[in-house]
Amino acid sequence: MTVHLRPLRIAAHVELVSLVVMLANLATAHLKPVSSLAGPIHGCAYLFVVIATWRLTSATTTTKAVAVLPGIGGLLALRRLGRPGGTGHRTEDSVPPRGTAPFGAAPDQR
Repeated sequence: MTVHLRPLRIAAHVELVSLVVMLANLATAHLKPVSSLAGPIHGCAYLFVVIATWRLTSATTTTKAVAVLPGIGGLLALRRLGRPGGTGHRTEDSVPPRGTAPFGAAPDQR
């Protein structure tokens, strides 16, 4: 069984970027249209990250708890899921491209 982490990865990045936009807007001009757009985007991305992480059967309790952190929790959860002991499954995103060798290994000679 493969676990697709791509939607989780996209949502985690959207969550972080939207938080940075909201904080930058708060620190500078504090424009109402920017707040009205970035707030709901951040909230939806945050909820998606939390729910998607909690639905993964291979996510540990610590990984699920880390996902609840606003802003950076999704990226930290992805980092924990990408560790060798983080999941019991290989993901589509973690499989290296065909014909590449790991760092320090000699490439295939054909």
